[in-house]
Amino acid sequence: MTDPVKLAIYDLDRTITRLPTWTPFLLHAVLRHAPWRLAFVPVVLGAVALKGVGLIHRDRLKQVMHRAALGTLTPARAERIAAGWLARFGPAQIRAAARAQIAADAAAGYRIVIATAAYGFYAQGIADEVGADALIATHAATDADGRLLPRIAGANCYGPTKRAMIEAWLADQGIARADATVRFYSDHVSDVPTFDWANEAVAVNPHAALARVARARGWRQVDWDG
Repeated sequence: MTDPVKLAIYDLDRTITRLPTWTPFLLHAVLRHAPWRLAFVPVVLGAVALKGVGLIHRDRLKQVMHRAALGTLTPARAERIAAGWLARFGPAQIRAAARAQIAADAAAGYRIVIATAAYGFYAQGIADEVGADALIATHAATDADGRLLPRIAGANCYGPTKRAMIEAWLADQGIARADATVRFYSDHVSDVPTFDWANEAVAVNPHAALARVARARGWRQVDWDG
């Protein structure tokens, strides 16, 4: 009988990082690379308001923000923007406690996986920075020339879809669920489907809704800002 595969799966925004990543990334892209795109701020604010009252879905809002702030990007330009953003964002916003836990999990034989709704074209930099073995993320569609389009390819890695994408990744890796021991870290109640699926659930600086669920289900809660 072989030993189980040990996986430590981490959410990204407000789990590994102190702040969400998408809006800071877009602000960096606009202010440093295309300030003329500030003209589209009213469009974004309008979309945010529509999302707030339930008239558009979060996926649609993400695509509107992408179109307004980035437009269509070549892979090389996307890489340059992402590298510049990470250099400014990472030192202050990647939690030291997250780095330490990732290192401890890796030392204990866990494969480190980040599963996030963030786009892979910029989240990959954070994954590399913290030493993750794999990234499961939302992906932008591409055109025939490989340029990134302001449209989600497939599904947004959020909520129940995140769990489905993790399960698909396991299958691609040839790992049966019964052969894996999964430890999952997140800050947000939207990840309850993945918490329920994991062998060990760790709520990181949970917001109120997740803290209530964690208490009710006996999940461990940790403070990575203390």
